Amino acid sequence: MADASELTKPHSENFRSVLGRLPTGVVVITGGDAKRPSGLVVGSFMSVSLEPPLVAVCVAKTSTSWPAIEAGGHFCANVLAQGQEALARQFAASGGDKFRGVSFSPAPASGAPLLERVAAWIDCRIYERYEAGDHWLVLGEVLELSGVGDGGALVFHSGSFRPLA
Repeated sequence: MADASELTKPHSENFRSVLGRLPTGVVVITGGDAKRPSGLVVGSFMSVSLEPPLVAVCVAKTSTSWPAIEAGGHFCANVLAQGQEALARQFAASGGDKFRGVSFSPAPASGAPLLERVAAWIDCRIYERYEAGDHWLVLGEVLELSGVGDGGALVFHSGSFRPLA
């Protein structure tokens, strides 16, 4: 058996395993417009402030989708609903046309893609961006938002997508 100091070191595998025990909402961040949409899945999304209304999202610095979203200055956070696992996988894939076969409309304030049948959406202006290791910590000022349906959100927990019970 490994000694206790080995069990607590935050190497990548251990770090991912331990923090994977915490359920996270599955959110697709979109930007651009109908002609040039961009999108990616994030596992770190949270509320930050009521005044002004701010949310935070963490985006990998290696993301090829984020630069196009950031250049537009706005994003829409689409909180995926139960049953949207395939959509999560489509937006988690690197490269390719992530919007193929995906229905969306422009978000009211930013025009960023608002995906159909999501549990909720939050339309934001990029407020600030900070370097955070191998990610960007991005604050978004909430311009408009809505909880869409009565269904629950999709969560990721212990390596699997799960409905929120």
